[in-house]
Order: sequence, then structure tokens, then C-alpha cells
Amino acid sequence: MTDTEIEGPGRHRNGDVLAESATKRDDVFDETYKEKEGPKPSMIIVWRNIILMTLLHIGAVYGITLVPSAHVLTWAWFVFCFLTSALGVTAGAHRLWSHRSYKASLPLRIFLATANSMAFQNDIFEWARDHRVHHKFSETDADPHNAVRGFFFAHIGWLLVRKHPDVIEKGKKLELSDLKADKVVMFQRKYYKMSVVLMCFSIPMFVPWCLWGESLWLGYFVPGLLRYTLVLNATWLVNSAAHMWGNRPYDTNINPRENKFVTLSAIGEGFHNYHHTFPYDYASSEFGCKLNLTTCFIDLMCFLGLAKDRKRVSPEVVLARAQRTGDGSTRNRSG
Repeated sequence: MTDTEIEGPGRHRNGDVLAESATKRDDVFDETYKEKEGPKPSMIIVWRNIILMTLLHIGAVYGITLVPSAHVLTWAWFVFCFLTSALGVTAGAHRLWSHRSYKASLPLRIFLATANSMAFQNDIFEWARDHRVHHKFSETDADPHNAVRGFFFAHIGWLLVRKHPDVIEKGKKLELSDLKADKVVMFQRKYYKMSVVLMCFSIPMFVPWCLWGESLWLGYFVPGLLRYTLVLNATWLVNSAAHMWGNRPYDTNINPRENKFVTLSAIGEGFHNYHHTFPYDYASSEFGCKLNLTTCFIDLMCFLGLAKDRKRVSPEVVLARAQRTGDGSTRNRSG
């Protein structure tokens, strides 16, 4: 078998314990963590980030006004850049490197790392580290984008202030040897700034100018800034909206929800109650490719021989968990 069907956390269908059991994984919630008593540390505002994010969103709004005057090929290029950079996050930093839910060949890892640089959401090593902390300490002081602190904080506010001391402390204690051993991850980390300048801004801007005579101005603001801003907000909605609004068919004891809008905008990442219940499932959803472009992409890569060993939770385990801890909406397959 090239894929692994999991009966429960850390077990194969035949009952053999997986090499990485749920108790040893850094993306499974740690119920032993207790928040420190006493007053919370004061928030330290990072004014540079506030200024940069404000300018970015102003530039994106201006980019919207330029869309009607863009060449039709620039529209197509915009969509291509959006999907490529989104896959660098969803199929790359998230499902491959954060959760190790499937294995990718060297060519595919290089593509996903390049696409991740186009997304410009911190390098893979830092993204995966913070995301594992998010799962292990979800909705606590050690969660980088703790949704209990409100929509704005979970969406963008966490990037505008210094990290809570517990986030830093817990991040340093994670086992990250798999990331450190991946030469693609470490190469991207070493040359990250250069790769961002090239992939996130230069290529989206220069390709339309070189190939069909689009202006550099429009190339910078539409497939450049506007596309980048939309990918950022699509990702952030997973942290904010998908932790607040929607149903919880698998586990009502956690905040993450199934949110159809987030599923569409983040190309399959909105089945969030399922994902936090079964973080090791490569599809991040009970329903495979349905409304899940990222899963379709991974399946295609497996068909082409560029990926393998997709981890999947068996239907029996999903149903049993939903009946035990879900809100009764399991059969609502619309997300």
C-alpha cells in the first residue's frame, strides 16, 4: 500500500502502532498545558508591522481599481499566481511540512517551497513550527493566534504585536528535527528574503510585462500586491473565521468549525473542526476532493508519482468520533 489508512490516532488498520503515534506528535493538543496564573503580560505593539500592513492593504485596494483595465491574460496570470502561492501554504507548509500527512518527492518539495516563497508568510521552518504550536496549544496563551482573544487578533492582530512569552517558550521545545533535516526547507530559509523578492513581487510583475505588454505598474499592483493580500487574508480566515463560525460535527469540545466560505477561499482548508480532530489526515476533510482543491492537487501528484504515503482516517473512526463528541451535523457535507 502506498497510503496509510488510520484506525485511530497513531494506529494502522491492522492495529500496528504508527512510528509517529499521536502522543509523540507535536500537532496534537497537549491537555497537560496550563496557563500561568496572574496578570497577563502587556501587549507590545510592533509599529513597523502596523505601517507595512496598512500600506499593503491600501495598495491592494488601489489594485482593485486597476483590475478593469488589466489585459485578460493578466487576469489569468493573477489566478495562476493566487493558486500557486496558496498551494505553497496549504499543500506545502501546512499539510506536508507541518503535519507530515504525506510524503513528497524532491521535485515536488522544490515546487512547493518556491510557491511558498510566492505566498510570503514566513519561511517554511517558521510557519510549520508556529503551526505545530498552534495545534498543540490551541486557544491558549501558547497559541500564536489564539482565537479566544477575538476575531481581529486571530486574523491579523497577532502579527502586529510581540508574541506571548508562552508561544516563544513552547516553540523552542518542539521536536523539529524533520524540518532541519529537509535540505529544501533549510535552503529556502537561508535564502528566504531573496526568494520572496523574486517570487512574490518580481515574477508576478515582470511576466505580464514581458509576455503580453502589460504595464509594470499594473503588474505590480494586481498580480503582485492584490494577489498577495488576498492569499494572506484567505489564510488568516482559517485562524479567525474558521475558529468562530460554523458547525462542529466531529468535536464540540474545541472551537474550530466547518466553514464553507473559508473552504472556498483557502482552497480546502475550511473543514477546520475535522482538521483539528484529525490533524494527520492529508485531506483535512472527511469528504476527500469535494470543495478541496488542495486535496485534488495532492492526489494528482500521487497519480504522477511525485507524492506518496497519504495518511487517511478510516470512515469507521470518523463516524465513531462524530457520534461520541460531534454536534449531530455529521451528514452536512456542504462544509
